Amino acid sequence: MNKKLFKQIRNEWRFNIWIFVELLIVSVVMWFITDNIYVQVSNYIQPHGFDVSHCYLISINKLTPNSHEYNPADTTENDDRAELLNRIQHRPEIEAASYSQNSYPYNGSNSSSIVKYDTISVGNNDWILRRLVTSDFVRVFRIQGANGETPDELAKLLSKDKILLSDNLFNKHKMQSLNQLVGKAFHVDLDTTKNYILGASIIPMKYNDFDSKKYSYTCIMKLGKENYKDMNELCVRVRDNMDHNFIENLWRDTDKQLRIGNMYISDIQSFDNIRNSYERERMNDIRNYTTGGAFLMLNIFLGILGTFWFRTQQRRGEIALFKALGSTNHDVFTRQISEGIILLSAATIFAIVIDINLAFENLNKAHNGIYLEPVRFIATVLISYFLTAAMIIVGTWFPARKAMSIQPAEALHEE
Repeated sequence: MNKKLFKQIRNEWRFNIWIFVELLIVSVVMWFITDNIYVQVSNYIQPHGFDVSHCYLISINKLTPNSHEYNPADTTENDDRAELLNRIQHRPEIEAASYSQNSYPYNGSNSSSIVKYDTISVGNNDWILRRLVTSDFVRVFRIQGANGETPDELAKLLSKDKILLSDNLFNKHKMQSLNQLVGKAFHVDLDTTKNYILGASIIPMKYNDFDSKKYSYTCIMKLGKENYKDMNELCVRVRDNMDHNFIENLWRDTDKQLRIGNMYISDIQSFDNIRNSYERERMNDIRNYTTGGAFLMLNIFLGILGTFWFRTQQRRGEIALFKALGSTNHDVFTRQISEGIILLSAATIFAIVIDINLAFENLNKAHNGIYLEPVRFIATVLISYFLTAAMIIVGTWFPARKAMSIQPAEALHEE
């Protein structure tokens, strides 16, 4: 049967060549869509390096002289902020609280640094996010050490004025991990006259949900009380079992317990809302791309369905003859499907050559800065192949089933 099938394909080459070209174009387009979705999904499921569940951002403002409640005698802003942090930390529902400056996740306002060790310098062409924080910042967002350090252990290191750096900071310098440099002195452009001791390397923190963590670099440094007046963020983690109505309960106590000097709480936001707002534009882009890809795949499916439907309908007499000679429905169906799969397999071989060239020209989407990765390429080619094969099977199954339901004598008479 296989020899007869290949012979039939060869004899009908004029019609099959157009199907081959159609499947070649479809295979390339399907691979391009699949490759893009693969990169997006791979980036999204990567560990974030932080956890914002049960976390809240508390905004603090200061009364101006125009306010009738303003106290001109209050000039101890650092002390006021320290007292406010202390009161919030001692609330029963609070697990951890910290001040920071342009440091919390999903924050579009950032500061950068240049970090140097010996002759290695990173930050001139790569963005190192500088996070100036109080030591409990790592406990609020449950940041983990690359060597298994817990947030509590990292907080103790920060309290000793040691710095924390992303474990992947020197990847471009062929250093796979910073663990071997723990305890060594680094220079940070925040103060080039001072040596900063590396307390621990941390699991890389992604900048957002859809970017790779490979080139996300972080430098976490402790802030002293003398800098509290420059802090524009108060982040808290609420205990898991005490998260219900946290915002309402905190608002109720703001005037009585959390109003200190001229300092007052002006806003409270859940990090779930902050994350949704920050990622909204990116989510819309991905949703539009996915919708466009799905629409394109639907058109591809309808095109393949129409092609193989027409092809099968033309062979009603042939199908009837097979059945008259004793072939079962399964035999007829397998023969019709096999022809389409053989043409797809041949087209896929040529499509792979085109796909490789597209990747070499960097026309597809980069993943960790790489456009052509063996595992990723094989996976996306196989996914696109099986998706197209499924379209061929569905496009052949419906008309073949209808044709097989006709009595052989009737079909041959019509032929």
